[in-house]
Amino acid sequence: MFDLSAQKKALDVEVYETSASGNALTKINKFSTDKNTVKIAINPNEKFQTITGFGGAFTESSAYLLNRLSEGNQKKIMEAYFSKNGANYSLTRTHINSCDFSLKHYAYAMVDGDTNLDNFSIEGDKKNNLIPMILQAKSISKDGFNIIASPWTAPPWMKDNKSWVGGKLLPEYNDTWALYFSKYIDAYKKEGITIWGVTVENEPHGNGNNWESMLFSPKEMTDFVQNHLGPKLEKDGKGNVKIFGYDQNRAGLKDWVDEMYRDEKSSKYFAGTAIHWYESTYDYFPEALQYAHNKAPNKYLIETEGCVDSEIPKWKDDAWYWKKEATDWGWDWASEQDKHLHPKYAPVNRYATDIIGCLNNWVDGWIDWNMVLDKQGGPNWFKNWCVAPIIVDPETDEVYFTPLYYTMVHFSKFLRPGAVKIGCTIDNKELMATAVKNPDGSIAIVVFNPTEKKETLEINYNNLQKIISIDAKALQTIIIKLN
Repeated sequence: MFDLSAQKKALDVEVYETSASGNALTKINKFSTDKNTVKIAINPNEKFQTITGFGGAFTESSAYLLNRLSEGNQKKIMEAYFSKNGANYSLTRTHINSCDFSLKHYAYAMVDGDTNLDNFSIEGDKKNNLIPMILQAKSISKDGFNIIASPWTAPPWMKDNKSWVGGKLLPEYNDTWALYFSKYIDAYKKEGITIWGVTVENEPHGNGNNWESMLFSPKEMTDFVQNHLGPKLEKDGKGNVKIFGYDQNRAGLKDWVDEMYRDEKSSKYFAGTAIHWYESTYDYFPEALQYAHNKAPNKYLIETEGCVDSEIPKWKDDAWYWKKEATDWGWDWASEQDKHLHPKYAPVNRYATDIIGCLNNWVDGWIDWNMVLDKQGGPNWFKNWCVAPIIVDPETDEVYFTPLYYTMVHFSKFLRPGAVKIGCTIDNKELMATAVKNPDGSIAIVVFNPTEKKETLEINYNNLQKIISIDAKALQTIIIKLN
């Protein structure tokens, strides 16, 4: 055993761990250590991006399921996500019009040719419990949270193929579609919900023409923002609403940011770039993230969607989330040249690796997909099953907090908005680590050990040091208190 008393200048730390052995955000006070240490060095003078936040998405499917549960379980779930004792989510997303995680197709203006949107109404979002879900979260959150809203498609009558799926926005409806965003923001504001930001289009490459989508090229989206959406929101007094471009996988980032930020006029209305993670189950594309940051270093770079997809949740089976048994769409459908990007993977590993990898490459916000799904991984009108951090059985009024929930909490609870990513190095290539300095002055370090071996960690900060241990197959958040 390593002699802890030998450390004369010890850091004051709190350690929380989630592990395959059963810890679930468990506070750890006793450590089993040895002389072979993994060294982690924290440098607060090396500063990177400011953290915007972490969280998940409000969807019709999640709202529908919540409404089918008892009031006690509804409160339990929402407090788990939004209270200070829970995940304390600070950055969220929702959908404009329907998406695949809706019960059916819908839009807020379905009258063909209604270019002034006289018939615009969000009444459906009240009836489908989406707005009540957001308001319940607001009533619980003490620190508040920001919302990014994304459309999957314009109403079919505005599109060249007159369909919910695929097709492009007709040029004659550019101004009408920009007005649609403005009316949406106003309508939600009237319900007591402030929309902090919007993405122009969820997944502008399309999704294989499977569910709601609308296609944009980088130039088409940039021109729409520069000439229509940006000026419209500015004219209507909504210039503070942030517009995010792209909103799809990272491998295509270069072409998009090159176009979005091609000159001062094109970049004026873009607050930042939104990205997803579905290009690979293990690669977080650091070069693409670095390129996007360097192209627009003063803009946001936010992960707006990620989930374990093409998979049915494993009900109350914590071990599954730590095993390489999950697959995604690429396991079955990726082209041969891309198959290597989609091996079987452990869901916890995918979340932890991606979030830490993103933070270490200039990403300032990370949003999970659905907050709540059922045992089938839905409801989803296309039967596009996915996994959520919390799974419920509305028939029996049961709730299951998967290990993915605790994985998210390791970041959302302890890495707060306004925190600054600081220097953090680790001398073991099999482990990952990241660190921030929070607005309250504390340092939060997140360490992920995906190996089968427990490791001793030597944490060095200025002239202070702390020796602790991390379990095999475990995620830890270490809080250094400097008060």
